[in-house]
Amino acid sequence: MRSRYKASFLVTALVVALATLVSGCIGGRAASQSPSSSQSPSSSQSLSFAEGSPLQEPAQMVSHDGVLRVELAVERQQVDLGGHKLWALTYNGSYMPPTLRIHPGDKLDVTMRNTLNQVTNLHVHGLHVSPSGNADNIFIQINPGQTFDYSYQFPTTLRAGTYWYHSHADPISAPQVSGGLSGILIVEGLQQYLPANLQNITEHVIGLKDFQVEGDSVKTQGLHIGGTTNRTVNGQLNPTISIRPGETQLWRLANISANIYYNVQLQGQQFHVIAHDGTPVDRIWTADSLLLAAGARFDVLVQGGPPGRSQLQTLAYNTGPAGNSFPQATLATLVSERPSTPATALPTSPFAPTVDLSQAPVAARRTIVFSENNDGTKFYINGKQFDMNRVDIQAKLNTVEEWTIRNDSNEEHSFHVHTNHFQLMSINGLPHEGHGLQDVASVPAKGEFVIRMHFKDYTGKTVLHCHILNHEDAGMMAVLEIVQ
Repeated sequence: MRSRYKASFLVTALVVALATLVSGCIGGRAASQSPSSSQSPSSSQSLSFAEGSPLQEPAQMVSHDGVLRVELAVERQQVDLGGHKLWALTYNGSYMPPTLRIHPGDKLDVTMRNTLNQVTNLHVHGLHVSPSGNADNIFIQINPGQTFDYSYQFPTTLRAGTYWYHSHADPISAPQVSGGLSGILIVEGLQQYLPANLQNITEHVIGLKDFQVEGDSVKTQGLHIGGTTNRTVNGQLNPTISIRPGETQLWRLANISANIYYNVQLQGQQFHVIAHDGTPVDRIWTADSLLLAAGARFDVLVQGGPPGRSQLQTLAYNTGPAGNSFPQATLATLVSERPSTPATALPTSPFAPTVDLSQAPVAARRTIVFSENNDGTKFYINGKQFDMNRVDIQAKLNTVEEWTIRNDSNEEHSFHVHTNHFQLMSINGLPHEGHGLQDVASVPAKGEFVIRMHFKDYTGKTVLHCHILNHEDAGMMAVLEIVQ
């Protein structure tokens, strides 16, 4: 049977929500629940995992003649993670599912079959596409045993870069993404901005996703954001990445975890950023480390150093007094091996066409306040918890709005909005010298930032939320309706 969003889904969602509330609250310092069974905690510390195998690229599904047709089975399957067979939530049986590769102007058709005992759905994160009908409509819920046909017609103006896809089923997005339901989506065309001698360089997907362990399964219940976890690259623990001295590679860094931040550093080298959240930068900029808040992506150039080994690490990071402290960890090991190749000078400025909303007429100014209760079990936007039947903000198509995102809590939140990217204008009152648009930004604890957003092409209901999915599931999401 083919299902569409209708009243029966609301009943199912209500049952899931009530079960979640009965079994335990969710939040930054409390537990996130899913409807599946649970075993004894703490087993994550008793397992040792194999490390050090060569990096494996995810399987690829590539569009042809303007169309990509995909079948995705949402399944609970045993997968191999670091030498252990663990039950996980998978797309097509893989913990690291296929990378979907499309071009601007393509059509993407996805037939999703739900074999789980709970509802699910699909969100194409960061992509500028209709939020209505059977496109990027996160209000759709696919019941157990049912199949749904998604269809996305992307504009020819779609920006090249790295995106991702994942479950957005409220209020169980955190358990499903933590369980494994996330993968990479790439919009081709980024290399066109590089000089000819760099347009065919080696490219690596660096999909950052973590898993906690409970018994013989990837943990989905009782998720604590700051708990012991295993950080992987493409589902591997500390894989090795080969490069030649002087060689330039394109790395697609993507935080596709449910809750945690990555503060990524490559020992002894700099990242040369060419795209952020699927938007090519106006000029390449360099950084010793890059903070990937929940949901964020960077496309970077990396050059091979002298022969030897260096670690790709996530540095220690703290999200505030009421937040979480993430320890330093090794993500992968870069192995530089001869034969060498002459190092190529990297482009700087200009890079891609500039997008700048700083001089645009502002149709409306709004303040969006993130807050939470004292024990971190309930989260709010403008004092309200998420209600899919309530419109919180109404914006007009073809206008630019300026939003102040204020954080009244003592922990950082990862702000994300669907359908349209935004320009970050200032952080805590200081002008932000950005290099393009983005769809994720971390709002400081007890701080604020200002963004501008152009509502283009599409009308309909969509959402804005904290991309720390424990927080989203516990209420930190609001409905945005774009109207004519």
